[in-house]
Amino acid sequence: MDKKIKRVHIAPCGMNCAICLGFQRSKNTCTGCNERNKSKAIEEIRCTIVKCKEKNNITDYCYKCDKFPCRRMKELDKRYRTRYGMSMIENQIYIKENGINEFVRKENVRWKCVKCGELICVHRGVCLHCNPECEKRHKK
Repeated sequence: MDKKIKRVHIAPCGMNCAICLGFQRSKNTCTGCNERNKSKAIEEIRCTIVKCKEKNNITDYCYKCDKFPCRRMKELDKRYRTRYGMSMIENQIYIKENGINEFVRKENVRWKCVKCGELICVHRGVCLHCNPECEKRHKK
């Protein structure tokens, strides 16, 4: 099938939503931070970073904020570095220095399964298409 990461998949925090388990799972799929239901009031949004972005009128990425990287971003980044080998702060710096199109191009190479062309799940470290048992084992 060879899915592609697109600009819309890159969240304000620098997360690539297309490689997230919530985005890739077969049930209760998340549409990503940029595709959230726009009819929701800001108080109904669970993500503190999306709330912050909207309250502070940041148009796209957190690196444009005067407080970047804020405490919340540093905590999130530390968790993802430790657990998943990915840095949202590094992602944002890359976007700032090289542009979003180059970042998306790089992500499409980095997260592509060499066996089937689908995207590897950052939270499981495997392609859920080639390794569907991984998704089943981790359902709650």
